[in-house]
Order: sequence, then structure tokens, then C-alpha cells
Amino acid sequence: MTQAIVVQTTTGSSADAERLAEIIIQNAKGACVQIAGPVTSIYPWQGAIQKEEEYLVSIKTTRQAFSSLAELIRLHHSYDVPEIIAIPIVDGSSDYMEWLVQSIS
Repeated sequence: MTQAIVVQTTTGSSADAERLAEIIIQNAKGACVQIAGPVTSIYPWQGAIQKEEEYLVSIKTTRQAFSSLAELIRLHHSYDVPEIIAIPIVDGSSDYMEWLVQSIS
């Protein structure tokens, strides 16, 4: 039904998450950005298991905007290898989905 996706990334602080969210919205690469956290992330990095407090950033956008959004995230992210994943939105209310698509340039 839809070209809409949710793109997720994480940041090391609330301030970084908010700064990234504002950049995404100002550049019209996301219709809505939600920040949740802190969350605890456990992952292998450089030969050791890491346990970090992070903030989850969820961006409602479109598949067509993914590449430029991913590049914008890479450009403004403090991590060497930021999480940038896309999750399809299978369905949604027609009014919201129309607004989402119209909000992306």
C-alpha cells in the first residue's frame, strides 16, 4: 500500500538526538522524528562487548528519501558506524500516510 518507512538510528545523548531530529526535519527528509530513551544497547565493538546508554531516533519517511536521509545522518552523526535501518510501514490511516508523503521533499 505504501512507500512509507520508519528509519531508526541511535545517538549517545538526548542533545545529539534532538540536534539530528531538527536537521532531518529542516531538510524535509522526515515527516516526524520521535526520540525515545534512554535505552540500553549491548553489542560487540572492536573485540569487546559494549554496554551503552543510547537514545533511539525513529524517523517516518519514504523509501525514495532513504538514500538522502541516510547520507544526512552519516554527515551529522557522531558515531563511526551509525545504525541506519529501514522498516516498512505495511499500512496506516490514509490521512496520516498522505501527510507523511507530502511532508518529504
